Amino acid sequence: MTTNAELAARFEEFADLLEADDVEYKPRAYRRAAENILAHPSPIADQLEAGNEEAVENIDGVGDAISSKIVEYVETGEIEELEELREDLPVDMAALTRVEGVGPKTVGSLYRELEIQDLDDLEAAAEAGEIQAVKGFGPKTEQNILENVEFARTIGQRQLLGEARPLADDVLEYLESVDAITETEVAGSIRRWRETIGDVDALAAADSGADAIEAFLEWESIDDEIESGPEKASVRVGDVRVDLRVVVPEEFGSALQYFTGSKDHNVRLRNYAIERDMKLNEYGAFDVSDVDDPDAGQRVGERVAGETEAEMYEALGLPWIPPELREDRGEIDAAAAGELPDLITQGDIRGDLHTHTEWSDGNNTIEEMVEAAAERGYDYYAIADHAEGPGVVGGMGLSDTEILEQVEAIREVDAAADIEVLAGIEANIDADGEIGLGDEVIDALDVIVASPHSALDQDSAAAADRLVRAIENPAVDVIGHPSGRLLNEREGLAIDASALGAAAAEHDTALEVNSNLRRLDLWGSAVQAALEEGAIIAINTDAHQPATLEYVRWGVHTARRGWAEPADVINAWDLEELRNFLH
Repeated sequence: MTTNAELAARFEEFADLLEADDVEYKPRAYRRAAENILAHPSPIADQLEAGNEEAVENIDGVGDAISSKIVEYVETGEIEELEELREDLPVDMAALTRVEGVGPKTVGSLYRELEIQDLDDLEAAAEAGEIQAVKGFGPKTEQNILENVEFARTIGQRQLLGEARPLADDVLEYLESVDAITETEVAGSIRRWRETIGDVDALAAADSGADAIEAFLEWESIDDEIESGPEKASVRVGDVRVDLRVVVPEEFGSALQYFTGSKDHNVRLRNYAIERDMKLNEYGAFDVSDVDDPDAGQRVGERVAGETEAEMYEALGLPWIPPELREDRGEIDAAAAGELPDLITQGDIRGDLHTHTEWSDGNNTIEEMVEAAAERGYDYYAIADHAEGPGVVGGMGLSDTEILEQVEAIREVDAAADIEVLAGIEANIDADGEIGLGDEVIDALDVIVASPHSALDQDSAAAADRLVRAIENPAVDVIGHPSGRLLNEREGLAIDASALGAAAAEHDTALEVNSNLRRLDLWGSAVQAALEEGAIIAINTDAHQPATLEYVRWGVHTARRGWAEPADVINAWDLEELRNFLH
């Protein structure tokens, strides 16, 4: 099956290859199409296979030329023009551009000058001092490349949560339709909502494992069968490996707990069980108080739980622990003390405080974005387009004069809207911690999100000083995507979440969990550290079109991984509480 993520990846590659060849304008069109394809609420290939070509033509940013390429790829598995571009520039673009400071144009230049095609070539050229000899490069650039090659290798091995989870949902939907299967759920890191995952792990309960596996292998979305047996099967769907394990119904709960992990959580839980004369494994919870050798086998002792996952925790006197918390960061002690958090849910979110429009680098009007927010049932919604400053993509930030003009436009939309529309801006935190907004602009705005976009290679001390200075600025309400990281692309600033949290708590500034699937910044452990210092957070989508307001799903689960409750999240508050908080 051709997934939306797979399609989007092809058009991202299209854009990169065109940019590497110095083609103007087209790369931006292909990137916009890729973003809209990825955010599309339903599988595009399914729509085409059902004969609904209009569904493709109606995707924002997809005109006739791109639409025909989508159809071509779904029907044939390739795009002729893309294949020609690959022949002209035979490089591993995805891997090379994961190196910090290496963009498509750099890849093009290095291929033409040094015939560099992959990470091994790049590393060898940097070690030999060949890159600094190329026009436009120098010793500092070469050293930066050399220092980041290994990181680029490691990050290429995992899928983004936001790209893999929709496939996991499709897997579950199919398995739930199989008569031989009585219960099913995903497991592993994807069930814990980690920001990146290796494979999609699924678990099913069935009286006959062979029948369940046979039915699974009939799923039409499977592109290739890797291996299969009477209880397990591994297949490839698009670019992702999917592993299915089948267990008998009475062991579904214990298997789900075991295969969800994490490993550290399970080790801690098993030790907790041992202290209480219990034994835990994928087959159940066993009372071994009367057993001479508890290690004599997997099913030793009296089996007291295993049919449901909740039973596995109840057998130890614990409440069920949400999967997002199972990282051995204190969750078992909290459960034992009755102090597990009442985690935030998507239904608690009342608005979005960081979104964009066509005034800067978004794709839609203020009215269209507000209408989409109202349809989601939000109480309030903020437009926060980019202010001008270092690192803003394509130089598309707004000047102070343009910001004031936009505030007037937002006020007009607010007067006619069914929800409260706030006038905001995403200011840039420069290398010294300044945000570059005039007093008149600050006074006119309702909410200011300040984010780092440049100088993301600062050392930890400089990064800390920079972000704390922005936090201390009385005009700043929210620090947006604090590290500036892009998953699988760049590491961003090395931040101390505890120190940031302490500063944010002192100055009543919120720290953002940016829900964009390529950011998820702050991440779970950082959120937890900040909250422990008394900070509060905002869960924003950074949406650039209506469809990406759906990204709030990823942000909420990321915040849950950080133990966030509704009271910790400013955009889960009512409007009066929010306005009292905003500076």
